[in-house]
Amino acid sequence: MERVTVIDHPAVADRLARLRDKTTPTPVFRRLVEEVGVFLAYEATRDLALRDERVETPLESATVRRFGLRPVVAPILRSGLGLLSGFLSVVDDAVVAHLGFFRDPETLAAVPYYANLPDDLSGSAVYALDPMLATGHSGAAALDVLAARGATDLSFLCVIAAPDGIEHVGGKHPSARIVTCAIDARLNEHGYIVPGLGDAGDRMFGSASSLPAGYKEKMNR
Repeated sequence: MERVTVIDHPAVADRLARLRDKTTPTPVFRRLVEEVGVFLAYEATRDLALRDERVETPLESATVRRFGLRPVVAPILRSGLGLLSGFLSVVDDAVVAHLGFFRDPETLAAVPYYANLPDDLSGSAVYALDPMLATGHSGAAALDVLAARGATDLSFLCVIAAPDGIEHVGGKHPSARIVTCAIDARLNEHGYIVPGLGDAGDRMFGSASSLPAGYKEKMNR
């Protein structure tokens, strides 16, 4: 658990309470996830390397500090997109990568379907985004892809984590850091975090399923 950071802040606790409430409407839910993304990014990027630079203020020359290297942020489609805007409000010039996984409803395995990211991530601080760290299969698979491109400074940002997901990601990527707003009690038989907040993607976008159409047809045969 030494690589896990739980954000303890009243403003985060209040937003998390409203996210858990099943009566929170989709537009409000989406806005709250975005706002929580700001807090997650602020905490996760606390140790980003800086470099000195000279600028001219209206009065005189001054030494200022800028990000040393542009970090990379990788939302996991589709629900990770909800945290992206909040992250970019903290680090507005981050390189944005995209990773697509969905969870097989029968095996709970992470099934990849999309990846768009830089060829070489060595030397970059890389942040994977997904509101829920449940079984940890998608999270670990995302970090696998990023590590395969050379990333060694890896962080996983989520709104809620389950002990199972933390253990799975930690076993696969022991040096990766997990930043979350809460660690809930357990997973249910369907792999959902309990008490959790339900399916973050469905509640954020108002849709009924994150399975690709072709995959759903294959399951129904």
